[in-house]
Amino acid sequence: MNERKLFHPIITVFAIAILYLILPGSTSPLLAQQEGGRRITGVITDENNEPLTGATILVTGTTIGTTAGINGEFSLTLPAGKTEIQVSFIGYETQVVPVVDRGTVNIQLQPESFTLDNLIVIGYGTQRKSDLTGSVSNVSSKDFNVGLIGSPEQLINGKVSGVQIMSNSGSPTSGSTIRIRGGASLNASNDPLIVLDGVPLENGGISGNSGNFLSLINPSDIESMTILKDASSTAIYGSRASNGVIIITTKRGTDDRLRVTFNTTNSVQTRTKMADMLSRDQFADIINGRGTVEQKALLGTTSTDWNDQIFRAASGTDNNLSIAGRIASQWPVRVAFGYYNQNGLMKSDNAERFTGSFSFSPSFFADHLRVTLNGKGAVNNNRFTNNEAIWAASTFNPTLPVYSGNSNFGGYDEAIDNSGNPVNGGVRNPLGLVEQYYSASRVSRFIGNADIDYKMHFLPELKLHTTLGYDHAEGKGEIYVPSEAAQYYTTKGRDYGYGPQKNTNRLLTAYLNYNKYLTSVKSSIDATMGYDYQFWKSITAPYSELNTIGEVQTTSAAGDQRHALISYYARLNYTFDNRYMFTATVRRDGTSRFHRDHRWGTFPSVALAWRISEEAFLRDNPLISTLKLRASYGVTGQQEGIGNYNYLPVYTYSQEGAEVQFGDQWLHTYRPEAYVQNLKWETTSSWNMGFDFGFLKDRITGSLDYYTRQTKDLLATVPSPAGSNFDKNILTNVGNVDSRGVEFTLNATLVNTRDLTWDVSYNMTWQKMKVKNLSLVEGSATMNTLVGPTIDSYQFQVLSEGYEPYMFYVYHQLYDEETGKPIEGAYADLDGNGVINSNDLYRYKSPAPDFIFGLSTSLRYDKWTLGMSFRANVGNYVYNGMAMNTGAWSTVSYNSFQINNLSASYLETGFNNRQYLSDYYVRNASFLKMDNLTLGYNFGRITKWCAVNVSAMVQNVFCITGYDGVDPEVPNGMDLSFYPRPRTFSLNVGLEF
Repeated sequence: MNERKLFHPIITVFAIAILYLILPGSTSPLLAQQEGGRRITGVITDENNEPLTGATILVTGTTIGTTAGINGEFSLTLPAGKTEIQVSFIGYETQVVPVVDRGTVNIQLQPESFTLDNLIVIGYGTQRKSDLTGSVSNVSSKDFNVGLIGSPEQLINGKVSGVQIMSNSGSPTSGSTIRIRGGASLNASNDPLIVLDGVPLENGGISGNSGNFLSLINPSDIESMTILKDASSTAIYGSRASNGVIIITTKRGTDDRLRVTFNTTNSVQTRTKMADMLSRDQFADIINGRGTVEQKALLGTTSTDWNDQIFRAASGTDNNLSIAGRIASQWPVRVAFGYYNQNGLMKSDNAERFTGSFSFSPSFFADHLRVTLNGKGAVNNNRFTNNEAIWAASTFNPTLPVYSGNSNFGGYDEAIDNSGNPVNGGVRNPLGLVEQYYSASRVSRFIGNADIDYKMHFLPELKLHTTLGYDHAEGKGEIYVPSEAAQYYTTKGRDYGYGPQKNTNRLLTAYLNYNKYLTSVKSSIDATMGYDYQFWKSITAPYSELNTIGEVQTTSAAGDQRHALISYYARLNYTFDNRYMFTATVRRDGTSRFHRDHRWGTFPSVALAWRISEEAFLRDNPLISTLKLRASYGVTGQQEGIGNYNYLPVYTYSQEGAEVQFGDQWLHTYRPEAYVQNLKWETTSSWNMGFDFGFLKDRITGSLDYYTRQTKDLLATVPSPAGSNFDKNILTNVGNVDSRGVEFTLNATLVNTRDLTWDVSYNMTWQKMKVKNLSLVEGSATMNTLVGPTIDSYQFQVLSEGYEPYMFYVYHQLYDEETGKPIEGAYADLDGNGVINSNDLYRYKSPAPDFIFGLSTSLRYDKWTLGMSFRANVGNYVYNGMAMNTGAWSTVSYNSFQINNLSASYLETGFNNRQYLSDYYVRNASFLKMDNLTLGYNFGRITKWCAVNVSAMVQNVFCITGYDGVDPEVPNGMDLSFYPRPRTFSLNVGLEF
């Protein structure tokens, strides 16, 4: 029997014990026949001319119909005036066939196009988009962001409602922060689970590539990315799914002839906005007008733009070669190679990547056995710049030259004290910080998996699927600073290597799936039952930081981190009459990160959907083509981002300089770490209600979702009662966080003709989060826990019960009524006691936006294509730490040998001293960004053997915002020495042979 009769796109399972209880009976007519009219007969076959038993035949515009028998045969009476029949079968394109006269009508159905427009990769299988009951979004390769893409998550930035992706800086070696529905936790991880070709990846970095582990995956190898957002769709991943799941599917071979494709993208990056500091002349005027005699004497006679010294126009290239097709009947194969090299805007900053991948998917025994072998390898060579130079370039005296004219400190002009040494704690020469600093790493990674999919010969509806996955990464690096460099002058430079660190991730997945359409009861059953075992190990070699003459400065101990996860799971998808859908999922996880008494967690979910457009009163509606209601509830877990041994008594070996003396000997000691033995799962309960719609034969489609989430037993770091543990803060289960949100997506094909096509995609997200409880003892006083970035021991954000997390915790600034300028040190007495102290701090605004918008449009005319994509945040606030930290007169000089530049905000405030916690620096950072602008021309085949297309692209085109800092989109809402994101101009040439 041909497998496409069995709903071939779906890979799901059912328990063997009840298989024979649900086997279908004999075929029966779908609906009563109409007496009278024309009698027709025929045979329904598939693309191989095999009969399609159970195919549905309906008289168009009526409820009259029947189903095909065991040999695909049918007979039907058409009422008077009816001239068309509609023929459908799961997994095949529906056909409307005209009936001219009496007689035989033989119809051959064609399989549904195997594209991700109608087939979605979900956890442990695939599903038709129309059959989904949960909140799931999919972005295929044709809709990815284009340009010079260094890491996979950048492909979908701005494309999916409820998903926020922010690059951590403008460096090509930096990673991104990904949030699905804002995250569900506080101190535990808020990162989504990433699943690559069925292998769940471990979040986090590795030595030499910290925080950017996705960059080891070549974006060119990716076919689609599916985002699972609600608990119904994510619960199949249980303990790792509270923050959503991103499923990455890579490209594979096809059943077509071998095709060779080559793409090259070459780019130039330029600077955008920099910190707003005083110009050279403004700085000189301020010093001459207000400075002391000693400060005036420190003014130079040159004019140096220090940003020009450390930044540059950065070139980049991304080249990919792939060979895909089949090497024999039923033996698809794909092999690809990639080379990526991107300089950073800062000098000496560079990311280089070599990648290779293969996919081999042969099938045997008339497609009963399918084997898929995937392998992806990457080697990253990173060169890191000294980010301290960003601060130095903003604040270093702009009247001084770059070079001193002598050989001291490598020839760079540095501030020196009376003894001729670099000033202690002074700002170093920005160019010297960059050019006298060498930091490089080499990171390699291999991710492979073998999938075996066997369709039982004795029962083709039953399949056994097994996945063996392996992910290995290794990283090491080196740092060198010459002894004459001012930055490490007193310690005689640096010269050492670190690592290697080796991370290993092993996976075994085995599940049964059963999929059957029961013609007699108009039901589709799609069920899964399986087992997972996953083991992670991270080994770090000990190393010592040395100076250039080999003296030990500090030591780092060896690391050995391991944890394992064992899981059992089951899922049932049931559809009745192609209208009513039910999904139930349960997963039970056991983790080594908790004590055996709290090790296991159970995570269930249930979802319902009603495809209203399949009801008789809407089936032939000329306006509404799709209308489906969905509702789901589920529970997911969290055990990421908390370490592997926090429930155990662990002792730490003391470092150099922390020994204890016994007699004439200095001995290392072991100190106990804080631990909580009864750590348990953080759990998130989630409701999701939504509907999907389509108009005008789905030329306009979209969805609207409303969700709520309640996270309890938060894994949070809170103060511990005095004397109760080995640290003043402990990680424990405490408190609750609630969140809710609305997501809206709209896709439309506004024009669709032979020569002109215009597609538009829009998404909107509204989300709110509130801390409900952070007290170890229920009913105790409300706690305020300071969190976030620190400047001079000041923290600017807070976790408070009853409020949004990470709000700024500041004083309310008072202003002069006549001039409107802020009054230095004048804050509102909010508690009314006549004294300004910490009791007058208040929670003011949040870095999290209220609304997130995305808009993409593509206009094709003949062979030309114009594409644009936009993003907007509304209601996000940023603390302008650069303006605060350099915007007061006292910051001009911290010593007698150096003067520093000031923020231009000083001209507005005239502050003498820094106002650390003033809400004056909390600024509205709402923005509209144009992320991509693309113009392409498809030349088509210029010869019989070569097709060419060319595209010109601009990334980070513009940003419209009222925020006056470097960028309105910064990590943790703190703008302080931020590495600016570049504007990128690229040219892409694609060849296909």
